[in-house]
Amino acid sequence: MLPTEYDVRKLNNPAYALRCLAQGLALLKRPELRKFILIPLLINLVLFAGAFALAGYFFADFLQWLIPAWLDWLRWLLWPVFGLAFILMTFFTFTLVANLLAAPFYDKLAERTEELLTGSPPRRKDESFAKSVAKEMGAELRRLLYFVLRVIPLAILSVIPGVNLVAPFLWMLFNAWFLGLEYTAYPLANHGLLFPEQRQLLKKARLGSLTLGGVVMLGVGVPLLNIVMPPAAVIAATVYFVNARRPARRQADRPLP
Repeated sequence: MLPTEYDVRKLNNPAYALRCLAQGLALLKRPELRKFILIPLLINLVLFAGAFALAGYFFADFLQWLIPAWLDWLRWLLWPVFGLAFILMTFFTFTLVANLLAAPFYDKLAERTEELLTGSPPRRKDESFAKSVAKEMGAELRRLLYFVLRVIPLAILSVIPGVNLVAPFLWMLFNAWFLGLEYTAYPLANHGLLFPEQRQLLKKARLGSLTLGGVVMLGVGVPLLNIVMPPAAVIAATVYFVNARRPARRQADRPLP
């Protein structure tokens, strides 16, 4: 059942999604959130350093293999397109691994952000830290399975000569959608919304969630910015939902203390 406490028209507004992302980046410096950000930042630093080294090592060989010989005359045009897609896919893959490791911290980051915005934390069941970690890792694995099942046909398209010309654009579109799902999951889970309900809600606000995920996708492809973008995206997603609650249900949309 689609949650009714959110203003779907507001969630579907790209300008609103961009404002939430800007606020997410600004809130990174808040001392109340710092302890939930430091470990994810360390995880991101290590993994994205590996992604950068891997991308640099395989970049030229990958593009040489991907662009067919009969399109050599268009190589000057296709290299930037395929190159951007390769970089984004590489960093996107490492983002998934980083999120899997940092999921318990992102859950707490979303909770603390909501408390900062509204003055009270989201209502949730009392559970041990171990149970909370298991729950978040399970949710992350479920989203990862959703991703893998849809990536297989995209991967097949990517190796079919001619057809693979549209593959980079399909990859980028899917990556934007999935990252929207990924980062909005944390604040929604804090209110008891499970993966099927999360997907249903975002389908009703597809343009806004694609904007949110698309900007995050571009951010994780930029060195240094990709280290802070994931926790900023969690904060932004929390702002995105807190400020889109209908007035009868919303506790905030008030100035930060």
